[in-house]
Amino acid sequence: MEVEPLSALDAELLQIERLAIDSAPIIYFMEEHPRYVALVEKVFRRIDSGHITAVSSALTLTEVLTKPLESGEEGLRDRYLELLLSVENFSIVAIDVAIATRAAELRARYGIRTPDALQVACAVETGCQGFLTNDKKLARITELQVLVLESFVRDT
Repeated sequence: MEVEPLSALDAELLQIERLAIDSAPIIYFMEEHPRYVALVEKVFRRIDSGHITAVSSALTLTEVLTKPLESGEEGLRDRYLELLLSVENFSIVAIDVAIATRAAELRARYGIRTPDALQVACAVETGCQGFLTNDKKLARITELQVLVLESFVRDT
């Protein structure tokens, strides 16, 4: 049996024990986005196996649940809730004073939007080494390693 070579994303994930995940990668995973599903499945396999502990801010609940609630997709809403609230090695972090303060610092330093600043602040304040997103504007953040999904997509 031929062993698949280590992908660039796999190599990056080997360096990370605690990963924060932005809302978009969670949506890609749950809704099986054709361009990104293979990448986010790798991430969630590492979470499931216990190689990575993952977090996301409570803001993620707001962002991922809006569409299913608007369209009445109760099954999708329930799958999001199960993933975000019941999966081992994955937790939702409440936005507290320390996270809100760090978010203000990040907004001032990088000029990023409040939701992005809150997500990154959650990552920094909870000791994450990496932040998984698909927002290229966040790649300039230096407080932790920012993994932009698009940069791992192979052109075919």
